[in-house]
Amino acid sequence: MSAPSLGRRLLAEAIGTAFLLAAVVGSGIMAERLSGGNAGLALLANAIATGAALVALILTFGPISGAHFNPAVTLVLTLRGALGWRDAVLYIVVQAAAAIAGVWLAHLMFDLPILQTSVHRRTGLGQWTGEFVATFGLIALILSGVRHNERAVPTMVAGYITAAYWFTSSTSFANPAVTIGRTLTPTYAGIAPGSAPAFILAQTAGAVVGTLLAVAVHPVTSAPAPADVPAQLAG
Repeated sequence: MSAPSLGRRLLAEAIGTAFLLAAVVGSGIMAERLSGGNAGLALLANAIATGAALVALILTFGPISGAHFNPAVTLVLTLRGALGWRDAVLYIVVQAAAAIAGVWLAHLMFDLPILQTSVHRRTGLGQWTGEFVATFGLIALILSGVRHNERAVPTMVAGYITAAYWFTSSTSFANPAVTIGRTLTPTYAGIAPGSAPAFILAQTAGAVVGTLLAVAVHPVTSAPAPADVPAQLAG
């Protein structure tokens, strides 16, 4: 069976990333509306919906594109030889554009103005550390899982992100495309545009350190093919 074409892989990344953002933002809107002001209940609903969406999306699109949905994952896998640089750049551009489209789709579903920005400031050492930890753990988990238990990666990623909503101070964006998309919603899941660059920097640092840890624990002996790496981008 031939490998999926680049066009098919990019389409899979686009649909998967857009649906991931629609799940994150849409469930945040629904959770806030139905939780009666209970922030803990809203976060729980948002986390469960995101985790459930991740399992479905990774299982669906993993065999086609690898189901990265996350520029940090794409960059790490490219550095490890799973993708060429041209394909990686196209993946990242598609992921960012699809993340924005997914936010707009959530707004449309909930009868909100499509074009908006967030005023939710998320800043400070604690928040940045939370994003570093969230992304570090995600990348280390993916690289280790692919080596030793590939079939379990979708549930591993979803379980980790669901938990990280709660154990990180930032509620675990762990994904630059998700961060960009969430600057464009004033809803529960939003992040102010001015807070996004520091989040993305922390995510990048976490991805680098997570990769170094995975390499140290699981040295690479051969490079996986793109469709052999069912990895996330969360959320």
